[in-house]
Amino acid sequence: MSEQTSTAAKIGNVVVWILQIVLAVEFVRNGYSLFTDQFVAKFDDIGFGQWFRYLTGTLEIAAAIGLLIPRICGLAALALAGIMAGAAFTEVFLVTNGGFKGAMWPLIYVVWALVIAFYRREQILGALKLVRK
Repeated sequence: MSEQTSTAAKIGNVVVWILQIVLAVEFVRNGYSLFTDQFVAKFDDIGFGQWFRYLTGTLEIAAAIGLLIPRICGLAALALAGIMAGAAFTEVFLVTNGGFKGAMWPLIYVVWALVIAFYRREQILGALKLVRK
């Protein structure tokens, strides 16, 4: 029975790593696009200024890289969930043509990141123990 559990755990770990890699690639791409002119008008509409676009892009790329580092991948997934929750909130309440349709992808990313964080909860707890010391 323990061999089956071990095999299932290994398969689960591989699946979660695939999810992490795909999400990391997506967020490097998304973060990079925030440094182009593609989102200037949207961030003008939000009203925080263009510095917020650069900050968001930097945070997305940093969290994407964090997804690939075993010790902090769970924390990076939580960070991405937070960033995307903020994006969903912004789409619904601050973007003129946003609404719930505009919040759909950010909410999908929130769920995706939370699934990763759940499966990487041991890494999150380990990181928290290091901080407490």
